[in-house]
Amino acid sequence: MRLPLPTPVFVVLIIALQYPLWIGHGGMLRVHELERQLTDERSRNALQKQRNLALDAEVQDLEAGSEAIEERARTDLGMVRDGETWFRYAHGGNLATQESSQHRVTHP
Repeated sequence: MRLPLPTPVFVVLIIALQYPLWIGHGGMLRVHELERQLTDERSRNALQKQRNLALDAEVQDLEAGSEAIEERARTDLGMVRDGETWFRYAHGGNLATQESSQHRVTHP
């Protein structure tokens, strides 16, 4: 049985109309890719928001008083007060793998 002439034409037209929907610019494949990128960006933004909140808290702490500044100077810069002695103990073994303890003693 032979198909009437309009049927193959309609099949070709339907296929031609489906191409932009699935493959063309703005098609379903592009939409799925953009949704994936959006999800990635949202997760990166959430991480950055947490980091910004932590930095903001640290800034507020540093602005509020000198205790935070002193703590930072002690841990990062090794600050020692007047009348305070700083000891560093090395626990035997190879110098490359040596663990150390640091202690500060305040003298009256």
